[in-house]
Amino acid sequence: MASNQRPLSPGSRPAPAAPRSVLAALTEGPGRAARVTHTEHLPPRPGRHAEWPDPIRPELVDAVRAAGIERPWEHQALAAAHALDGESVVVATGTASGKSLAYGLPVLNALLEGSEAPNGRGATALYLAPTKALAADQRRAVGGLTAPLGKAVRAAVYDGDTPYEEREWVRQYANYVLTNPDMLHRGMLPAHPRWASFLRALRYVVVDECHTYRGVFGSHVAQVLRRLRRVAARYGAEPAFLLASATAADPGVSAGRLTGVPVTEVTEDTSPRGELVFALWEPPLTELTGERGAPVRRTATAETAELLTDLTAAGVRTVAFVRSRRGAELVSVIAQERLGQVDRSLPGRVAAYRGGYLPEERRALERALHSGELLGLAATTALELGVDVSGLDAVLLAGYPGTRASLWQQAGRAGRRGQGALAVLVARDDPLDTYLVHHPDALFRQPVESTVLDPDNPYVLAPHLCAAAAEIPLTEADLALFGPAAAGLMPQLEQRRLLRRRGGAWYWTRRERAADLTDIRGQGGRPVQVVEAATGRLLGTVDAAAAHSTVHEGAVHLHQGRTYVVRQLHLDDPDGAVALVEAESPPWSTVARDTTAVSVLETETEVAWGAGRLCFGSVEVTHQVVSYLRRKLITGEVLGETKLDLPPRTLRTRAVWWTVTEDQLDAARINPEVLPGALHAAEHASIGMLPLFATCDRWDIGGVSVPLHPDTLLPTVFVYDGHPGGAGFAERAFRTAREWLTATAEAIASCECDSGCPSCVQSPKCGNGNDPLHKRGALRLLTELLRAAPHGSAPASGTAPTPPPP
Repeated sequence: MASNQRPLSPGSRPAPAAPRSVLAALTEGPGRAARVTHTEHLPPRPGRHAEWPDPIRPELVDAVRAAGIERPWEHQALAAAHALDGESVVVATGTASGKSLAYGLPVLNALLEGSEAPNGRGATALYLAPTKALAADQRRAVGGLTAPLGKAVRAAVYDGDTPYEEREWVRQYANYVLTNPDMLHRGMLPAHPRWASFLRALRYVVVDECHTYRGVFGSHVAQVLRRLRRVAARYGAEPAFLLASATAADPGVSAGRLTGVPVTEVTEDTSPRGELVFALWEPPLTELTGERGAPVRRTATAETAELLTDLTAAGVRTVAFVRSRRGAELVSVIAQERLGQVDRSLPGRVAAYRGGYLPEERRALERALHSGELLGLAATTALELGVDVSGLDAVLLAGYPGTRASLWQQAGRAGRRGQGALAVLVARDDPLDTYLVHHPDALFRQPVESTVLDPDNPYVLAPHLCAAAAEIPLTEADLALFGPAAAGLMPQLEQRRLLRRRGGAWYWTRRERAADLTDIRGQGGRPVQVVEAATGRLLGTVDAAAAHSTVHEGAVHLHQGRTYVVRQLHLDDPDGAVALVEAESPPWSTVARDTTAVSVLETETEVAWGAGRLCFGSVEVTHQVVSYLRRKLITGEVLGETKLDLPPRTLRTRAVWWTVTEDQLDAARINPEVLPGALHAAEHASIGMLPLFATCDRWDIGGVSVPLHPDTLLPTVFVYDGHPGGAGFAERAFRTAREWLTATAEAIASCECDSGCPSCVQSPKCGNGNDPLHKRGALRLLTELLRAAPHGSAPASGTAPTPPPP
């Protein structure tokens, strides 16, 4: 759809400290003001300084002052003092509150003291970031700060992008190594004898953006950190952990669960903050109709691209966060096309940034953003975390990012030097987004979510026990470090001939590397390489778990603003899976469709809801991508469906499910014709609302509804974790079921449509084409179910874990 608002003129850029003026300019024009459903004003806040902690060396204080910081904020000084005393500490204060200095002071102080040791290696420190971009950014910051200190601080990045010829220098000479959990898991811990001198002197381990370590990924990282503690102890080191997060609930508890050690929390933010204007923006309805004749709103992608165009044309430095790689590319392409109509020099000042790019492409984009060469960037969450993009005036969020923690993390990218900033959440046509833009208290009056992780998940724990045994043979005394489930898994690992017990220890018995048993990001195998068929040029990679739905034959693939179509997908290639693509520009995008079936393996706990039941337990999910839709760009109109022949995949995981009886159906006036659509609509809406209660994204979870399920013999709705062994999301749903399903019913009831639409009960990933759906039946069904719901659902019981896979 064409824009109904001309971009702001290039010379009309408001002052960075006036975000209200920027918003006012965006809302000019027919129908624009009506799209803002709520505006939240967060006032500026003054800061409170403290004196430098006494143990900090004077030359370090001088270096920090030379960087423009005369005195620390109170929370920086307090966190540094705890760390200097040898305590593990988590700093959980706002975005741009100076957390890097809070943990940097004790780290750099220790390195300075260690540089005076006879061998110059008296102390070392390890920095862990969830992304390569953040580690590289921190390396630049450390280099700038410590330049006056000479060679006392030898900081170096050690990750998959580090050239092999540099890695030996890092191992031998660096005393501050910046890396990520993946490299620690696969590269450093398995080769710990080569890191012996570094590990022997390890004083601090920094865990930045610790709130991102949630779900399966967080559970894996928790076990990697336990392996690190064990290996460090082998060399006589017991490092303190310094954790940082702008957004974490119960940060001390969460950090303790992650690291396995007691952690002191510092939560009062004493830094100054500029004004933040936060607008909630709902795209308008279009004249188009979607599946089953449902009304269709303008897409968040198109709306975000238009806003990015306006802001860039006005000289407002902006990052637009988009939830998918394809979406980020599409926003960039649309904005570039529209900017070219305003000024031929402007398209080159907007780009896309996402995972899957080659290392040199990422570095070039980061430099262009730092230098100001780029005015606008459409980015995935690869740029969300901590990367210093100071000077930004505005942030656009194309859809709710899944958690309040991510929402504030992304919004905090703007205004990082104390100037005023604008944030705009552009709602997708989705139940949760629609609910939030009309219920702003759910965003602005609620705390961020608790971090959900389960280090005892046997699918997580088993491969790390194997990796630990390969690093240093495991003993009975070691098992307590890995949690209470470890002892019960050892006989199973012996039976599978993964470990062998000799004397009082278990040994890894196989020739392959134990660290290769698991991908800690839960991506299910080696990435699929995306290769240009005509040239053999590697364009990038796609996660293995996403390959069936994103690079199937016929899929449209975007890379650096160019459009490609997948011609062949080779999943069984001995050299690794490959998707062969050709450059084309079709006027559509593609969306995969799938079918899913669920069988109950074990009901671990259940609660009576009247005659119905709310249950939690283990299930097996069979999933198969069967077709894909072609949708018009911008409007999303469906052009056609193409069948696919891809193998099914099975998943053993955790689920929450609820059943209803014939009497309840009669009370809700649900007849057999209405029942499938009512269950299906309730399933879709509940999946859409769960991210409000658990730290998940709707793409982290799945669901199935069945009018008569063979295991329950009743009408049943399942919602399951989309990760092997579970990720804690379904358990959270079980514990908050009354509140979760009440919000689901409210979201359905408050939607203005007649018979169901993407804003209430339609799902963007439904394998059945959103058919059947019965909006009113779903509301009656949920109302009847909730009528008998207890006011508190019992927590899931701690039963024996599901056996690990071979």
